Amino acid sequence: MTGRIAFQGELGAYSHQACREARPDMDALACRTFEDAIEAVRTGEAELAMLPVENSTYGRVADIHSLLPQSGLHILDEAFVRVHINLLALPGTQISQVKQAMSHTVLLGQCRNFLSEHNISRITGADTAGSAKDVAKMGDASVAALASELAGEIYGLEVLARHIEDQGNNTTRFLIMSREANLEPRGSHGMMTSFVFQVRNIPAALYKAMGGFATNGINMTKLESYMVGGSFTATQFYSDIEGHPEDPAVKRALDELGYFTDMLEILGTYPRDPRRD
Repeated sequence: MTGRIAFQGELGAYSHQACREARPDMDALACRTFEDAIEAVRTGEAELAMLPVENSTYGRVADIHSLLPQSGLHILDEAFVRVHINLLALPGTQISQVKQAMSHTVLLGQCRNFLSEHNISRITGADTAGSAKDVAKMGDASVAALASELAGEIYGLEVLARHIEDQGNNTTRFLIMSREANLEPRGSHGMMTSFVFQVRNIPAALYKAMGGFATNGINMTKLESYMVGGSFTATQFYSDIEGHPEDPAVKRALDELGYFTDMLEILGTYPRDPRRD
């Protein structure tokens, strides 16, 4: 066991925060890309990977769903992080001194009201934690960063304003991935199963494939499609359902799904997080 959990981004990123909250006993390993985080687990450099899959405001994280089937990893758990945005600046800085704020373009768009109220212009950075790192290096009191409080702690910045996001429910969902699958123990709040599939080229194939979940009373919480192989005719689907493949109703639904698909791959079965509610 390495005791490491890999994530994409700089130290202080929201993915790093997710690692701290979900696996506080593990050391976080910063990686340049999602592929690097996955590879760190495959090679044994890290034990787990923390990968964001969707955000309540902006939808799914680009590329993740296409990476998961080829990753060779299994979903062990899910984690939810409330994305609080904070204005971070050099120690001793007053808000009145701040003229510009740097962050990832997504975060800049999530706190327009605060920035407008304080007449602060926006600077697009590579990412949130990276912006905090850059602000600390610049040493300019007129430039602040928009990032997590964790980023402020790491790069020696002071929190001038907390939780300045326009929407009060912005949350990112993460998947915790491992080389080995773990079907037990079952969660006290139920189980989730994630899988990808590609339907056969027959009329109404998707409608027929989904029928088994309806007739067996299985709650499907997510169904998304995306193109594969650059083809307009090959569509792959990603889905989350409530339940365990060994549950009789889930087994019947998956068996029926398999009849109408060319490919079906279970990505993982893991405890349902109560924060879904």
